[in-house]
Amino acid sequence: MRLRISHTTRYEFARPVSHGLQRLRLMPKSTQGQKVVDWQMDLTGATAEVSYEDHNHNRTTLVSVEPGTSLVEVHCEGVVVTADNHGVIGHHSGHMPLWAFLAQSPLTRPGPKVRAIMAGLDVPRDEPLALLHRLSSLVLDAVAYVPGETTVETSAEEAAALGVGVCQDHAHIFIGAARALGVPARYVSGYLMMDDRIEQEAGHAWVEAHVANLGWVGFDVSNGISPDERYVRVATGRDYGEAAPITGMSYGAGESLLEVRLAVEQQVSEQ
Repeated sequence: MRLRISHTTRYEFARPVSHGLQRLRLMPKSTQGQKVVDWQMDLTGATAEVSYEDHNHNRTTLVSVEPGTSLVEVHCEGVVVTADNHGVIGHHSGHMPLWAFLAQSPLTRPGPKVRAIMAGLDVPRDEPLALLHRLSSLVLDAVAYVPGETTVETSAEEAAALGVGVCQDHAHIFIGAARALGVPARYVSGYLMMDDRIEQEAGHAWVEAHVANLGWVGFDVSNGISPDERYVRVATGRDYGEAAPITGMSYGAGESLLEVRLAVEQQVSEQ
């Protein structure tokens, strides 16, 4: 499938910025199941300082906010050709050892509520794929998809206690539970082409777990499936903090207004 993506993130600050830095993870890579045909990034109110691959092999750009600006806009646009590999990414690569994805973080660490979800696992440990699919369904059953009730700082245990959340919360709960089971797991940020719309309010998040003889396998907990040709992987990490599209800090700006415009659609023919 040939997917065209247009993604704009716009920050309007209450006061001119005196100093600011942002780390962008907005450039997908050609990997198992996807080939990047074209990808462009344009900046307004900011300057790209350096681009590099981080410890998770994410394409990362460090940008400085132009002093005195009250507006920063990051616009990405490109075409990615995808294939359905039933969520299988394959062997582990990158600078991080596989065992690093067994360590819990404050966002993934399971407590009583997450362990209560895990108590419903009735699949033998020697059937890892079936076990992980069952875990995915248990998380979705326990935590309804309801936007606006959690934030990027909400932990897996907090979301499990609330019983509501979004894809980020589903991912953190799954990751925390999988690690508790001894299965390496990581967070994935990227894009999903919706079947019923082109315009979206935000990107998507899912998870990958490492399964013997298969390698990394994806699970979209929020939609109850493994990623197919509608998905584009952009960044991975141990939790949201390591795979977030944009992180950073600014000084002297006061409050900021964030606006995100995203469109993901199938490109039927080359243009």
